[in-house]
Amino acid sequence: MERTDLPEKILIVDDNKQNIEILMNLLKDEFRIVAAVNGERAIKLAKSDSPPDLILLDIIMPEMDGYQICEILKNDIATRNIPIIFITAVSEIMDATKGFALGAADYITKPFHPPFVKARIRLQLNLKRKQELLEEYAFIDALTEIPNRRRFDELIVNEWNKAIITKNPLSLLMIDLDHFKMVNDTYGHGCGDEVLQKVSKTIRESLQQTDTFLTRYGGEEFVVILPSANIETSCHIAEIIKNNIENLKMPNQNSPTVYVTVSIGAATVIPDEKCKPQDLIDDADKALYLAKKNGRNRIEKIQQ
Repeated sequence: MERTDLPEKILIVDDNKQNIEILMNLLKDEFRIVAAVNGERAIKLAKSDSPPDLILLDIIMPEMDGYQICEILKNDIATRNIPIIFITAVSEIMDATKGFALGAADYITKPFHPPFVKARIRLQLNLKRKQELLEEYAFIDALTEIPNRRRFDELIVNEWNKAIITKNPLSLLMIDLDHFKMVNDTYGHGCGDEVLQKVSKTIRESLQQTDTFLTRYGGEEFVVILPSANIETSCHIAEIIKNNIENLKMPNQNSPTVYVTVSIGAATVIPDEKCKPQDLIDDADKALYLAKKNGRNRIEKIQQ
């Protein structure tokens, strides 16, 4: 039975059960271990809901060898980031270089030298953790600590594709701070940064639905993705956001609104193959333009 009290999971793939047993005994106190004796089972475990953090993969196996398994896993977006360490005999080391071209991270040789095996595994797991942190930070806006435009571009495509399958509506709220330049001009950019932080925090706290996504779209613009929300629900949420920000009473004394306020454009569509995510973004942007044109500190909507 797989242990669940250890942080990282290792998948051992080897048609030799004795090799699997040796590695399991060596690693079981530090890692969760699962094993497969053929490629089909290995790929299934790698693509499961609980994938491994690292794979130890024998090269020479019947039916499907390690190179083929590696190539399949590295060509699948769901498994391509799992580090693979080849298990190889000393006589096969030169052949193992083929695996690097396919995306393998390292190799260990048989017979196993325990300190060497553990050191190789720890190194790859450490590199994987660092890479995951870098990727996570790449999608976070440094000032507001919410997802950035790059993350929005991924999320909107994902939610669009889901909505095509479910035939549910998909909504966007495009939110822009009114007269934000006057905040910077009057109080300084440091104060402007604080306003952006407070606004993002307030929007986040105003979102009661757990499946909503708030992102900083750029500058003083924020976007909220609302899966399965119709135009009425979207406008209701927009009203809560608008009122909560106005109630902060953050000063903007040289602007017509006196306080910091937001204009919001709401747009809703039921996605299909005939339209694209950009169509929804454009509608939300048009609605935002109307909100600003019609007086600011208000909400306008467009529904396809």
